[in-house]
Amino acid sequence: MLRFIHSSDLHLGKRFGNFSGDLPGRLREARHAVLARLGEHAREHGASTILLAGDTFDTETPAPDIRRQALAEMAHHAPIRWVILPGNHDSLQASQLWATLKAEAPENVVLVLEARSLELSSNAVLLPGPCTTRRPGRDLTEWMDGEASPEGTIRVGLAHGAIQSFSEEAAASEVIAPDRARRAGLDYLALGDWHGAVGIDARTRYSGTPEPDRFKHDRPGEALLVHIAGPGALPDVTPLPTASFSWRTLELHLLEGDDPARALEALLPEMRKRRQSLLRVAASGRSRLSGRTALSHAIESAAPDFAFMDLDDTGLETECEVEDLDRIDRAGALREAANALLAEAADENRPSAERDIAQAALTRLYSLAQTVSA
Repeated sequence: MLRFIHSSDLHLGKRFGNFSGDLPGRLREARHAVLARLGEHAREHGASTILLAGDTFDTETPAPDIRRQALAEMAHHAPIRWVILPGNHDSLQASQLWATLKAEAPENVVLVLEARSLELSSNAVLLPGPCTTRRPGRDLTEWMDGEASPEGTIRVGLAHGAIQSFSEEAAASEVIAPDRARRAGLDYLALGDWHGAVGIDARTRYSGTPEPDRFKHDRPGEALLVHIAGPGALPDVTPLPTASFSWRTLELHLLEGDDPARALEALLPEMRKRRQSLLRVAASGRSRLSGRTALSHAIESAAPDFAFMDLDDTGLETECEVEDLDRIDRAGALREAANALLAEAADENRPSAERDIAQAALTRLYSLAQTVSA
């Protein structure tokens, strides 16, 4: 029997430079806090090993405090063993990083820097495929096919990279064979790189990042508790919650005449959860200028409750009647500007980006005009 936790893509030290205020610091701290949650899960569920399938660090040169505080937290959870695999963000090409980690690592932290078998227990071995560079361009799990193990041994593979179009890197190629577990006789292949948990087959899984860092996957962060009863047995995999922040995209579909503020409020999470929520509202359908203005005001009003809140209204078409333009101005320069913006927004010969800008400007002009008249 073998029980372990499979995680990956912690990206410790990620800067989150696309956010402002204290949010980047909060998000970085949340990533460090994941280590404690993984250790607690391992202890609670009787897992003696935590496998980190690459990108433990966000860069090849993490700051000393990021590196040393991570090792200190891992040491705190001894005798639980942490097995760290180089990924594409912290590949073996960063020789100084791995030399430093080797010198500083506590006894319960194992760095797998070579493609060779490692004993996990008396009847289980680990076959790692450490990333040699950011884009190796070859299948680093291929060697596992020819690696023999004693009869009756549980075989676990550990790798990081693209498979079946699952890759976080736009330029990545599909290099890991999707049937590697079958070819190499693996009981389980623990993968990293894809930030959303997903199963390729019964024996091959991406754990996803334990603390989400983007809206792409739109699911909570988790790690995987893996239990293998014996050689050849199908692994029993249980998701474990690990994230402190929630990244969600809400689909808000509006029809003309809907109350945007009421429709938005019906979708929002309860108040006490909002501080730990990053939210993107994707609006679609049709609305009058007044509706778009009301939606913008509703977003602006709710935003302070959240860690982050953003509106994507590129999918929302605007119905604009003469009376809408009259509410901006009935004549003069403002009306001429409104007419011109409406014409640009409706001109299908223009690039969509230009039409979106014109639409946003028209909505803003309408909102300002209502504010002045009020």
